[in-house]
Amino acid sequence: MAQTDPYVQKQIQHMMAFIEQEANEKADEIDSKAEEEFNLQKGQLVTDARQKINEEYEKREKQVELQRKIQSSKMLNFARLQVLKCKENHIKSVLEEARVQLGTVTQKPENYRALVENLLLQGLLQLVEESVVVRCRQADLGLVEQLKGGVCQQFEQKTGRKCNVVVDTKTFLNDRCGGGVEIYARNGKIMVANTLEKRLEHVAAQMQPQMRAKLFGPNPNRKFMD
Repeated sequence: MAQTDPYVQKQIQHMMAFIEQEANEKADEIDSKAEEEFNLQKGQLVTDARQKINEEYEKREKQVELQRKIQSSKMLNFARLQVLKCKENHIKSVLEEARVQLGTVTQKPENYRALVENLLLQGLLQLVEESVVVRCRQADLGLVEQLKGGVCQQFEQKTGRKCNVVVDTKTFLNDRCGGGVEIYARNGKIMVANTLEKRLEHVAAQMQPQMRAKLFGPNPNRKFMD
C-alpha cells in the first residue's frame, strides 16, 4: 500500500497541474475574448458617438444656414420695401406738386375757359342724359353759366339729342380740385368727375410705368410699358 502512495500522489499532482493549466488557459481565453469584445464594443461606441456628433453638427450647420438664409431674405425684403416706399413717397410728392401747379391754369382766362368748355362737353358725352346737374367751384360759377348754352348746342350737334343743363348754385366744389366740373344725372345716381384734380389722377394712373421710368430709370423686369 505504501508503494502505491507515491504513484497515486504523483498522478494526483499531475492531474491537478493539468487542471490548473487548463483553468489558466481557459481564464486567459476568457480574458482575451472579454478584452476583444470590450475593444469591439468600445470601438462601436466610439464610432456611434462620432457619427452622432457628426449628425448633430450637420443638423446644427443646416439650421444655422437656414436661419442665415431666412434672415438674409428678411433683410432683402425689408430693403426692397423701403425702396418701394421711398419711390411711392417721391411719386406722391411729384403728383402733389403737379396738383398745386393746377392752380396756375386759372391764371390764363382764355385757356381756362376753353378747358372748362371741353371738360363740360366731355362729361355730357360720357353720360348722354336728357337732364344733368353741373357742380363747379364758386369762382367758376359765372363761367360755367356762360358756357352751358354753347356746350348744349355742341352736344346736340354730336348726338342729335337735347340736354338740359342745370348749374348747382348752392353746393360748390372745393378749390383743391383745381377747377373743372362734376356732372350728375338721375338724381345723383350717376356722376362724372371732370375736375383737373381727377384728370391728373387719371393720367397719373395711366402713366405710372412711364413716370417710374422717368424718375427711377427703366425696370429691367418689365417687358412692356402698358
